[in-house]
Amino acid sequence: MDFTFTEEQQAALEAAKALFADVAPDGVPSPSLTPGAVAEDFDRALWARLADADLLSLLLAPEYGGSGLDAIALCLVLRESAKVLARVPLLESSAAAYALQAHGSAELRQRLLPRAARGDVVLSVAAHGRTGHDAAELAVTARPDGPDWLLDGTQTAVPWAHEADFVLVPAATPEGRAVLAVVPRTAPGLGIAEQFSTHGERLGELHLDSVRVPGHDLVTAAGAWDFLRHLLATGTCALALGLGTEVLRMTSEYAGKREQFGHPIATFQAVAVQAADRYIDLRAMEATLWQAAWRLSTPDATPPGNGGPLPVAADIAVAKTWAADGVRRVVQTAQHLHGGLGADTDYPLHRYHAWAKYLELSLGPAAAHEEALGEILSAHAPG
Repeated sequence: MDFTFTEEQQAALEAAKALFADVAPDGVPSPSLTPGAVAEDFDRALWARLADADLLSLLLAPEYGGSGLDAIALCLVLRESAKVLARVPLLESSAAAYALQAHGSAELRQRLLPRAARGDVVLSVAAHGRTGHDAAELAVTARPDGPDWLLDGTQTAVPWAHEADFVLVPAATPEGRAVLAVVPRTAPGLGIAEQFSTHGERLGELHLDSVRVPGHDLVTAAGAWDFLRHLLATGTCALALGLGTEVLRMTSEYAGKREQFGHPIATFQAVAVQAADRYIDLRAMEATLWQAAWRLSTPDATPPGNGGPLPVAADIAVAKTWAADGVRRVVQTAQHLHGGLGADTDYPLHRYHAWAKYLELSLGPAAAHEEALGEILSAHAPG
């Protein structure tokens, strides 16, 4: 595979760098929320700027007002957004719109995608299931009722649930098929309980009690949910990479200025070795991220190697393993090398550590991804 970015991907990256250059991480708590919470809404001003720069429509086709780019372009922009802890539903809304473009009905695409491209409609995804540990598509049931469908169940830890206009909810039909329902936030029978994440943002616990969804708002295409969850996972790996990259930069800058015994601590062998280890983590995170994004962007491509190609889920499992472990190690080392300053809630590193923990939990434990990868390898072992 060739990881050289195309001119279009590079243009998206440069636009993102320019846009996020003057964005500062927001770490000021809001007195109206629980301690540690950041704000009641996402950064609407930044969202409007992203729309003006055409960064909300990267993955959408020109007929919907988009640029027709791929998962690699989105991950490049997400990486830059994570360096400044941008408080916008860029990943969720972009991934949901892309899934609807690929698998949704013509009526659904025409009604939602142009508005999503302009930033007028915000989309989110219920991807964590009932408890955060079970399969999301098993947490809600979808049963037919005439031309409509009725949804029942609970989904937890839904990002931007209180702000999104629509939430894509995976559900299981009576036959056991996984489908995606496009549910308006104001739908009758939908309740949203308030939750808070480790980084202080509001999440939502969705309670669906016979929520009625028109047939054309249910995505029944085979593989639609897998497509969406793979894109969400890969995008989360991009966020982890961007956050880790910025944290290592902060740590290197601090270690170059902080002196002990008359010398910068960066000159100490123990500090240099720890920084080098974290640099290796980031390079591994980067390589596995682009491999997964490349597979998502070129589903018919055959990666090099012996035997037949493994499914894209294998590459995503590898990327998630490195991202979940790597981002944790990067911020832990950063806090260690910063000493007491690293735990100061007024110092920016505190916010990055909180975000890193949220991303790690969103990705899930590395051991689970290794187990999933082992099952994939066993299933594709030569007979």
